[in-house]
Amino acid sequence: MDRPVSQHAQSYDQIRNNPKFRQLVQSRSRLAWSLSASVFGVYSLFMLTVAFAPQWLHRPLGEASLLTVGIPVGAAIIVFSWLLTGWYVRSANTRFDTLSAQILEESQQ
Repeated sequence: MDRPVSQHAQSYDQIRNNPKFRQLVQSRSRLAWSLSASVFGVYSLFMLTVAFAPQWLHRPLGEASLLTVGIPVGAAIIVFSWLLTGWYVRSANTRFDTLSAQILEESQQ
């Protein structure tokens, strides 16, 4: 029983000490925090606008329009979040998966 555990521990240490693993963790964390801050900033700005300048969101888009500025702004926030999610998925499927595969390959040698 001790042998497989020590082999796994050795593999984990080898992966943790790999510079590519550190690069993977750092770049993935940087991207996740950046995207999270972007979403937080946009939603906070929207909520501050709702709280302190609601009249801006109540303005109609045109003279005869029943649609207010708030509707397209809300839709744009949703689309912005989708785009950021797509950006993260694309990064995960290209850069991060490639780097992960390289790390696993090096650890099995």
